[in-house]
Formats: sequence, structure tokens, C-alpha cells
Amino acid sequence: MPPLEEILYSGQISEGAPVVEFERRFGVFVGSPHVLSFYSGTAALHAALVLAGVRPGDEVVTTAMTAEPTNMAILHAGATVVWADVDPANGNLSTQAVVDAITERTSAIMVVHYGGIPAPLAGIRAAAAARGIPVIEDAAHAFGARYDDRPIGSHSEFVMFSLQAIKHMTTVDGGMLACNSAADVGKLLANGRKFRWFGIDRDAPRTEVDVASVGYKYHMNNVTATLGLVQLDHIESVIGRHIANGRWFDQALENVAGLKLCRWERRAEPSYWFYTVLVDDREKFSRHLAAHGIASSQAHKRNDLHSVFASSRCKLPGLDTFYEQMIHIPCGWWVDDQRREYIADVIRRGW
Repeated sequence: MPPLEEILYSGQISEGAPVVEFERRFGVFVGSPHVLSFYSGTAALHAALVLAGVRPGDEVVTTAMTAEPTNMAILHAGATVVWADVDPANGNLSTQAVVDAITERTSAIMVVHYGGIPAPLAGIRAAAAARGIPVIEDAAHAFGARYDDRPIGSHSEFVMFSLQAIKHMTTVDGGMLACNSAADVGKLLANGRKFRWFGIDRDAPRTEVDVASVGYKYHMNNVTATLGLVQLDHIESVIGRHIANGRWFDQALENVAGLKLCRWERRAEPSYWFYTVLVDDREKFSRHLAAHGIASSQAHKRNDLHSVFASSRCKLPGLDTFYEQMIHIPCGWWVDDQRREYIADVIRRGW
């Protein structure tokens, strides 16, 4: 019987043994032995912030170049969003901008690996460590990426992965949180498990447990965990195709007039969730691709333009430059050799 059918007819579809096994195997893949599962990546980020000690009124240094949930989670924790500028060469946080944004009220730094390109973790983590501030990585785009020859997921105190419908790997929806804190990890994981289930210790008798803190219904179930377990059997080839296509575009699109490729640290190895290029006359470029049946998009609206974050607005010249030029083209597992040749040929013709 196929694994999913077996779970659906087992009579046990909520959180159970498949969730525990999925957490274990996922942790092996991302290089972290301590992983907590959640029903969404946003829930995992909320948990990371709370477990990191972020409290209402604190500040979290973060990036505006991301999907909205990254920064919504900061508001969920009751903290204040503080923007740091990005490197216009790739859209990731600049180490110096992070340093400049830190204040006495900073209780965490949120790092996004935009498009699957690892951010400059060495510099950012050094700046954070010097001030005793935990780093939370939003690795929603970066499953399978590496930095300093180690998997993304093994570097910072907390690293979130999204399993939402369009990511490298999906459980329809879901999120995973790698916990690498130097603190009492057993206590940390116990608090995380209570946080995702109404503040309740599920191992204790329900009528005897005392709920001492606010919790949420954030847990994963056996159905989505089973989807994840099956996908883990195939994920290396899926991510491998993203990376192969991305590296091929790195060569094929070099020196195209009116187009620049993103640049990053040599120690960073992207997993290319999408492929970002920086172009002159983006609208004309997009129309040119569309006329030849090629999809492209900006993917995300810079978060500092949203009214909900209005109180955090500040000058971000690096983001201004990046956001004006960036556009994404497909490089996923569905892009075969013939398709990527076609995409590159259309771009090289000019627009």
C-alpha cells in the first residue's frame, strides 16, 4: 500500500510517529540534529522569534526584500521591524548595514537567503555574536544551499525552511525549524513543542498538565509528514536540477548586453529557487520574454512599501537599486536542457 494511502486509512492522521521520523530525516539533510515541524513556515518563524527570546517592544533587524510572512512573524511576536539595507548585487542583507541597524533594543537578526543565494553569514553572525544577539535564518528559498561547505540549516541558532506549495520541496504546506542554540537544547525543544500545541506538554496526562504560557495550534500532522518523507527520497535529484540549471545560466548569460548576473561570496553555494538577473528596462525585458512564451516575475513586493510596516520606513539605497533592476526567470526541475537553451537564446537576442 502506498505510504500516503496507508496513513489516510490508519486512523491516526494527526501528529504522531511519521512527524517524528520526518523531523529526524529532515535534520540529517540540513545538518541539524534538532528540528521542529510546523504547519507553515510562518508559524516556524514565529516560534523561532519567541524561542530566541524576542519579546514585545524589542527590535528585530531584518530585510525588506522578502515575502511578507518573514516580517509578519516579527509583528506576530510583538516586536518592531528595523530595516537593514541589501547588497544591490544579490538582494541579500549587507553585513555593514546589519551592523549599522543594531541598537540596544535589538533582540534578533532575521536573515533571508534571497532566491536561494546564501547571505554573508560569516560577517552577519560575527556581528551578532559580538553583541550576544541570536540569528534567525529564513531559508524558505535556500533548501539544499550551502555555505562554508556546510548545509544551510547548520549555522545559526534558528533556521526556518518552508514546505509551502511552490518551494524546492513541498508538503502542500508546512515549515521546519532547525534549532542549533548553544543553550539547553532539550529545554528549548520542549518549549518549542509546547508552543506549537497550545502551551501543552503532549506527553503529560491531559487532565494533570498545567499550561503556563501561551501556545498556538502550529503542529504538523502525519499526512503532511508522510508527503515529506516520500519527497525526501527524491529531493537530491530535484535540488540538483535547480542547481545544474542555475550554474548553466551563470555561464550562458555572462556578458549579455543590458543584463547583469547576481554576484555573491565564493563560500556561498546557491540552490537557485529561482534565477535572478538585473536588467536595464525591466518592463521591456519582461514583455520580450512573454512574447516568446517565457515566464518572468519580480516575485515579491519590497516589504517597506506596505502600510503595515510604515513606521519602520527609512532610506535603503541598495534595495532601491536592486529592486529597480531585478527580475526572475525559471530554473527549476521542470526546466530541461532544451528549455534552458531556448530561454538563454531568447535573452541573448536582446530586447
